[in-house]
Amino acid sequence: MNLDRLIPPGPYENLPPAPSFTLTSSDIADGAPLASSQVFNDWGFTGYNTSPQLTWSGFPPETAGFAVTCFDPDAPTPSGFWHWLVIDLPASVTSLATGAGASDASLPAGAFHVRNDFGNLSYDGAAPPQGDRPHRYGFAVHALDTDRLGIDSSVSAAVASFNFNGHTLARAVIAPTFSH
Repeated sequence: MNLDRLIPPGPYENLPPAPSFTLTSSDIADGAPLASSQVFNDWGFTGYNTSPQLTWSGFPPETAGFAVTCFDPDAPTPSGFWHWLVIDLPASVTSLATGAGASDASLPAGAFHVRNDFGNLSYDGAAPPQGDRPHRYGFAVHALDTDRLGIDSSVSAAVASFNFNGHTLARAVIAPTFSH
């Protein structure tokens, strides 16, 4: 068996299924390459770490809040790679503007970032190893049954994910790609 050819499952494939809703973006599209502005700005990359615009609708009426994430299941680690985690978005918020991932100051009141796998409290763009097959970047909006998860920005991405997955009513994903 050639393990280099295996494509890891998407980040939500091994979790209990969740209904979907509509997620759109003026900046990204499912299966399309990310723009250079959405790429990491370090490690030999010259991107701008600009999070894409996202808009969502059709989520369950009992939704009390949202989490927004970006995850690369194709990263050469046993656990993938978290690029963005926004927690405690109010249910009244149904979009994020381009660049909202710059800092907590760019987010709606009450929402905050959890440290991504780069170690930053922000969106950090795509950074796959040179020569790797295109990586998938799953931008997900999680409709939650709570408006507060009871965690803070000091938790790991895995702990944040554990918490919001336990409260997920529905999930919508757009998965663009990128290769270096």
